[in-house]
Amino acid sequence: MGFYAYALISVQSAARVAALDTSASTAAAASQTIACAVVLQELNAMPNAAALPSGCNALPLRVTATAVPAGPDGKPASQVSVTYQTQPLIPIPGLASQLTITRVVEMRDRS
Repeated sequence: MGFYAYALISVQSAARVAALDTSASTAAAASQTIACAVVLQELNAMPNAAALPSGCNALPLRVTATAVPAGPDGKPASQVSVTYQTQPLIPIPGLASQLTITRVVEMRDRS
């Protein structure tokens, strides 16, 4: 359970930091590149970090950054979605041996 809790916290933190960084950029292509780099840096302590792809577009790590024309408050925002798949663990009754976590964070543009 500890590994899954750590993975959940790490993915949420990575999505939050990526949304913060991409909210300063107005270019969608730059946002995707920034989000991928930030998430990879944030998840570098994960046990399967060496196996994470550098392109961020295939599992075990998928990162998507999009510009939202009108967020909850009507202002432009940046939305980052991070999907991370843990490495397979020893099968424990009642728990999946592999967990896929998706976190989405939206932050108002700071540009």
